[in-house]
Amino acid sequence: MNESFTGRKERFRPIATLLSLALLPLSGFATDIYVPSLPDMAADLHISNLQIQFTITIFLVSYGVSQLFIGSILDSFGRYRIGIASLLIFSLASFAIATTHSITVMYLMRVIQGITVGAVMAGKRVYFVDVFTGDKLKHYLSLFSIIWSTGPIVAPFVGGWLQTLFGWQASFYALAGVALVFALLEFIFNEETLRQRASFQLRHVVSVYGNMLSTRSFVLGISLLGLAYSMVMVYNMTGAFIVEHHLGYSVVSAGYCALVLGFAWMVGGFISKAMIHRSFFTKLALNTGLQLVIALLMLSSGRATDNLYILVIFAFLIHVGAGFTFNNYMTYCMMQFPKNAGVASGLIGGFTFAIVSGLSYLMVKVLPAKDGVNLGLSYLILILVSILTVYFAFREETVRRRAMALS
Repeated sequence: MNESFTGRKERFRPIATLLSLALLPLSGFATDIYVPSLPDMAADLHISNLQIQFTITIFLVSYGVSQLFIGSILDSFGRYRIGIASLLIFSLASFAIATTHSITVMYLMRVIQGITVGAVMAGKRVYFVDVFTGDKLKHYLSLFSIIWSTGPIVAPFVGGWLQTLFGWQASFYALAGVALVFALLEFIFNEETLRQRASFQLRHVVSVYGNMLSTRSFVLGISLLGLAYSMVMVYNMTGAFIVEHHLGYSVVSAGYCALVLGFAWMVGGFISKAMIHRSFFTKLALNTGLQLVIALLMLSSGRATDNLYILVIFAFLIHVGAGFTFNNYMTYCMMQFPKNAGVASGLIGGFTFAIVSGLSYLMVKVLPAKDGVNLGLSYLILILVSILTVYFAFREETVRRRAMALS
C-alpha cells in the first residue's frame, strides 16, 4: 500500500476508501434515476421525446469532454478540494433542474452536472492509483464496473417510485441531497492523496496526452469501453418509451426493467472478475461472439419481443456481455499509465463517454424508441463494431509481443 496517504486523517483511510467506492455510481445515478420519468417529463414540459432524451446526451457529452481536461488539473492541483467543490455545484444544479420548467435551463444545468460529475469520477478513479499498488490496486480496479453498476441497478427503481409518489422533480431533489451529504462526508474523512504535484505547463500536458493517444492498445481499449456502455445507454434512452408507450406498462414497471438490466451489468462484472486470470483476448472473443448470437436471435424473434419478458431476457444477456467487456478493459486501461494517473483517468472517462454520447444519440435518432426490433438492430450494430475492434486490439497486441521478443 502506498504510504503517501498520511497525516491527520490517516486513521480515516478505510472510511475514505469506502466513500471513494460509494461515489463511483454517481454518474449512473445522475443519468438513470430519471429514466423512467422521461415520458412524463416530455409531456409536462410540452416537448418532444427526442428533446427530453437529449438531456441524457448533453450530460454524457459534458461529462466526457470535461474529463479530457480535468485529468491534468487533478495532477497539478490535487483531488480533494476539487472533488468537494464539484459535489456542491452538482447539488445546486440538481436543485435548479427540479425547480425549472425551461428546457433551456435544464440543458444548461445538465452540462454543469456533467462537468462536475466528471471531476468527481476522475478524482475517485485516480484515488486508488494514489493510495494502492500491485495486486491490491488491481483488486480495486476490477471492482470499479461492479460497484459503478449499482447506479443503473438502483437509480431507475428509486426514480420510478419517486415519480409515482411525488413527480419527476423528486429525482433531482434526491440527487441534490445525496451530493450534499457526500460533500460533508468527504470534508470530514478524506484528504489530499496526490503525492507530487505536476507542473501545469501546456507543453507538458500536450506531450502526455500525445503519448497516451499514440498508444493504440490504449485507444482501442477506450473504444471498447464506449461501445460496451453504448449498448446500455441505447436501452436507457429508449426503454421507458418502449415499455410504457409501446407495451402499455406503468412507469414503475419501466423502473423494474431498468433495475433488472442494471443487475445484468453487475453480473457481467462479477464474471469478468472471476475470469481475471484467463486468456484476455480469448475470453473477449468468446464474449462478443455470444453477444452476436443473442442479438441475431433477438432479431429473428420478430414480434415476440412485444412480450416484455422476452424483451428483457434478450436485453439482459446482451448487457451481461457489455458489463464483461467493460470491466476487463477498465482494469486494463487504468493500469497503463500509473505515473500520470489523473490524465489517464480523464482520458478514459472523456473519450469513453464522448463515444457513448455520440453513438447512443445516433442510434436513437436512426432507430427511434419504437419496439424491440429497433432495439435489437441497435444492439447488433454495436456488437459488430465491437467484434471488429477486438480483432484490431488482438492484432495490435500480437505485433507488440513480437516486437518485444525480437528486441
